[in-house]
Amino acid sequence: MDALGGLRQDLFRDAFAYRPLQEMRTDGPVTRRLPARIRRYAGWTPHAAVCTAAFFTFMLAYAQDSFGLDYVITGLIPAVAVVMTLVRPVGAWWVMIASTPFAGALGGHWDGYPWPASVFLAHLAVMTVITLRTRPRTAAWMWAGTAAYGIAAEVFLSPGYTTNLPEMLFFSALALLAASLVHTRREAKREVSVQRTVTAIERDKRTLLEERTTIARELHDVVAHHMSVVAIQAEAAPYRVENPPPELEQAFVTIRENAVAALTELRRVLGVVRAEDYEAPDAPQPTLADLDRLIANVDETGLSVEKIVTGAVRELPQGVELSAYRIVQEALSNTLRHAPGATARVEVGYVLGGLALRIVNGPATGLVKPPSRHPTTAPQRGLRPPLSNGAGHGITGMRERVTMLNGEMTAEETEDGGYEVTVFLPVASASEPTGGKE
Repeated sequence: MDALGGLRQDLFRDAFAYRPLQEMRTDGPVTRRLPARIRRYAGWTPHAAVCTAAFFTFMLAYAQDSFGLDYVITGLIPAVAVVMTLVRPVGAWWVMIASTPFAGALGGHWDGYPWPASVFLAHLAVMTVITLRTRPRTAAWMWAGTAAYGIAAEVFLSPGYTTNLPEMLFFSALALLAASLVHTRREAKREVSVQRTVTAIERDKRTLLEERTTIARELHDVVAHHMSVVAIQAEAAPYRVENPPPELEQAFVTIRENAVAALTELRRVLGVVRAEDYEAPDAPQPTLADLDRLIANVDETGLSVEKIVTGAVRELPQGVELSAYRIVQEALSNTLRHAPGATARVEVGYVLGGLALRIVNGPATGLVKPPSRHPTTAPQRGLRPPLSNGAGHGITGMRERVTMLNGEMTAEETEDGGYEVTVFLPVASASEPTGGKE
């Protein structure tokens, strides 16, 4: 039942459905080397090959000195069937099967039976094109159908001529096997390409989640510190006032209870996103005051970094300082990886309404470690993470931190071949209402 179902699906169901052959891709190893003017037409190469086979079929029948109805049966109809594979592939095979008995009756006595030379060529071309366009199982059914017809024609219809059934079965088997291998290889490459695309998307999603998890872990310490201060001050506040009213004492008790509850919920949420091997840092989270130590460490690796601070230095919210420090740290790490031998400059601007950062590096003057799949020793220019909206791990983490604080960020190449990261983190003043995303 499964075999009959496959036969019905491959050769009978919608056999004459309209399925036009699409243009060939022109980004292959050969076609992409063609001049642009020629490459525009390279996509029609399969169509041209099919039409060429139809032309040879037509001319081969003409060479047999057949005219009138013989010429139509052995030349015109097979040539039309070959061209028909471009739009109705399976239907073309049925046209060949239906016309072959008449062609054998008219041309067998001088040109082979049951397939005259032109019909022989057309039948091979039709089955080969159909195999390339469908699947190997269809090729097996067509070969079996051809064999069944050849045996039936030899047993019941043969007028005593020498049959060319063995030649047809041999050459068609070779052609269909080669076409099946090509089709299988092409499908495998397509599936691998699709899988790579899916894998890349999943990898980007995983990277984004990892960055967000890292940010959540770090901000836990910031928020927990503030909530702990609120709880401690709420507990100590009643003792700072002589004879506080009961309502005030109850209000401070409520504040402390809410702060403790918030800390408990925060730790519970952090436990969900914390990795099994994660260990909370013993030291406090870094701030902009620790930039000098960071730059000193980077200098020891051979990267010369200049730090410039403008504006009135002031204390910023701890979350802003932590994010600013991490952004500078990641930008300098990218410079070390992608622009060896370059110089870098870190600009920190305390401006009205926020904090401005600019980390820029020059072009690489040393050798960049090449990817393992494409080794090369040529120097590469500048820091080169992807120039999209941030597909690299470092750029992704920077953007996540900036987005979390409702800031703005640009990351792009400079004219001299270096790279520049510009960030603005808004900071509301004490008199301004704090706004943010929910």
